[in-house]
Amino acid sequence: MKKLYTVSGKNVDEKKTVPFTTHHQILIVGGGSAGITVAAQLKNKLSNHDIAIIEPSEVHYYQPVWTFNAAGVFEKEKSKKLMEEVVPKDVAWIKDSVVSFNPDANTVSTAGGRMISYEYLVVAPGIQIDWDKVDGLAESIGTNGICSIYSYRSLDYTEECIKNLKSGTALFTQPNTKFKCGGAPQKIMYLASDTWKKRGDLGNINVQFTTGGSVIFGVKEVAEALGPVVKRYGVEPKFFHNLIAVKADEKIAVYDIYKDGKVVDQTEIKFDLLHVTPPQSSPDFIKNSPLADSEGWVDVDKHSMQHNKFPNIFSLGDAGSTPNAKTGAAVRKQSRVVTGNLVSLLKSGKIDTSLSYDGYGSCPLITGFGKLILAEFDYNNKITPSFPINQMKERRSMYHMKKDLLPIMYWEGMLKGRA
Repeated sequence: MKKLYTVSGKNVDEKKTVPFTTHHQILIVGGGSAGITVAAQLKNKLSNHDIAIIEPSEVHYYQPVWTFNAAGVFEKEKSKKLMEEVVPKDVAWIKDSVVSFNPDANTVSTAGGRMISYEYLVVAPGIQIDWDKVDGLAESIGTNGICSIYSYRSLDYTEECIKNLKSGTALFTQPNTKFKCGGAPQKIMYLASDTWKKRGDLGNINVQFTTGGSVIFGVKEVAEALGPVVKRYGVEPKFFHNLIAVKADEKIAVYDIYKDGKVVDQTEIKFDLLHVTPPQSSPDFIKNSPLADSEGWVDVDKHSMQHNKFPNIFSLGDAGSTPNAKTGAAVRKQSRVVTGNLVSLLKSGKIDTSLSYDGYGSCPLITGFGKLILAEFDYNNKITPSFPINQMKERRSMYHMKKDLLPIMYWEGMLKGRA
């Protein structure tokens, strides 16, 4: 099958446009890490296939390196490739976005006014960044010392803010919502702090980690390993502090303070640098669909990744209801279960019960330049190390694995169905 280019409201090169197909055997919603990985694995496993990906973006990003980009380790351009370069050959790319699902009729509707039918559906649109859920944030990001590694556009400004801060208060926030890459709010904080420490300015900077949560990290062994790191940089943790507003001109961050799950107070903190991890949620078109659970995530069995109501639908990645850490490493494990079950359904009409996702997640916690703690754990927050070493110890080797090897594994392994 030829690669399929369709466009919603935009002109395209006619030489790249081929007739629109309204039905596909396997339809994948989302061209992020999960969608591309599943497409590549299916293509490698099926001799005859009809696979299509619906994805509106022209660029694919490898977001785990954005922390390095903002810390000045290497340029942000290395984190991206054109979507047409990563969509597997002979997999159709429908350049459009889904607006609704009709699982009883096995169809999706798109922003371009199309209805596409399928035999099997994989839902992997990623997570939604809710900048507007913090009052004043959307319009002030990239100004007045307000920055974030959760936006490609803000990476250069984040680097600039870290580089220019010589004294004052640096706030690093973590929301009380679910969010992707659970260690990212701390990674950039530690790299910034190490920058200031090496430069001799850290003693003049009050670094505060403001989190809506109750602990520095949800896995006990990891939290204990991070204790000396927090102490080394003089970080002041403020738990149960959830950012709700930013007064950009005054450089004031406004927080709700929680106790026993309820807001009991509100406080304002003056800042010179404010790094925001924005609230995040399931995409609105998922929340408002028949696929969603009570919290808005795609309702799947946490082991088989199969939808709990519609057996020909699977979901993986950040939009799914599985209670694991939302990381690329989780996608790598989940993808094998999804593709294995789809192949089994195509061949035998039933899923492969020997395939089971155990909640594996990996968080390579960068704790400074040349330092990293590799946290790996499952649904029960049980440590599941991949190497026969104490991974709770800061290691240069793990730092270079994260910086140098994982990007290669991503582009040449995961996205090509090999890892």
